[in-house]
Amino acid sequence: MGLPRFSRPKGVDGQLSPNLYVANCGPAVGLSFDTIASVFSKFGEVKGVYPADDSGARIIVSYFEESSAQEALKELHGHPCPVLGGRLLHIRYSVVQPPCQVSDSAPVSLVDSELNIPGIHLFHDFVSAKEEKELLAAVDKRSWNSLSKRRVQHYGYEFCYETRNVNTKQYLGELPSFVSAIVERISSFPSLECTADLVLDQLTVNEYPLGVGLSPHIDTHSAFEGFIFSLSLAGPCIMEFRRYTEGAWLPKSASSSDMSVECPANSSSFLRKAIYLPPRSMLLLSGEARYAWHHYIPHHKIDMVKDSVIRRSPRRVSFTFRKRSEWVLANVNFLSIATPPDKMMLLSSWLKKHT
Repeated sequence: MGLPRFSRPKGVDGQLSPNLYVANCGPAVGLSFDTIASVFSKFGEVKGVYPADDSGARIIVSYFEESSAQEALKELHGHPCPVLGGRLLHIRYSVVQPPCQVSDSAPVSLVDSELNIPGIHLFHDFVSAKEEKELLAAVDKRSWNSLSKRRVQHYGYEFCYETRNVNTKQYLGELPSFVSAIVERISSFPSLECTADLVLDQLTVNEYPLGVGLSPHIDTHSAFEGFIFSLSLAGPCIMEFRRYTEGAWLPKSASSSDMSVECPANSSSFLRKAIYLPPRSMLLLSGEARYAWHHYIPHHKIDMVKDSVIRRSPRRVSFTFRKRSEWVLANVNFLSIATPPDKMMLLSSWLKKHT
């Protein structure tokens, strides 16, 4: 069951409530929920302490009685609290929001088997701490391309974000030598015999600053083959998976850009599952997980994992390995002159044979 959600009371600004919104207080400023609860329990029995948002510096203290919240606000608002490191607390009343169909976060699994999504495999400690350091140093010696909120590097083939496809006419060369051991390790995945003959030839390196995630999407069907490998380095994150129950994830128009399936912004009819990706772990998406579920990294600074608060690192770097689609290579000349409906007919025919 998800955490309760709170908001400021409507109407009069001083409306009583057993819940308090407390700013300048939380894990991001070095104060645990247990420490905060011990301070506020002086004024009455505390029902719970919850994050107010993803900042880690604003929390909700929930009492059983309104009188307890009233007394705590009177004593602590606008005053430095010695027990909380002398921090000046800013407090106001808050109310519980009614439950909605989609909560702020889905329950987070620690292992792939808990998700029950065919085609997802998570391998912990896929690289060592030493290898992680070497991989980060290698990419930091190279040039980054800046997007709106993150930086990227492309190897093998460049991924064109405007068309959501690879530019097969612009070959960047073989994958760099510093990932050779990783590629070899992928080819020897235990219990995944189908990866033995897989020749990965496209790599995208993403650097995510603190608080930056990734919008819900499915990697372009026609651009890449059925296996996508993503190595997480430098910091943890939550990856959420969404499957739309009414076919809303299918392309709705016939333009070439629709070959990357984006998340419908106004749809709430979907299943949601999430998994924790620790540093140095490798995630494999294939089959149903690859083609039918959107994957998404929430834009958070902290994540709730099994009732624990996990603060994200100042930086997270992912190495995503793919194989460019033989469909694109075989039909590159046709695609340059075909009308959008013809492109979609050809793509649909190819997908039926390969999925």
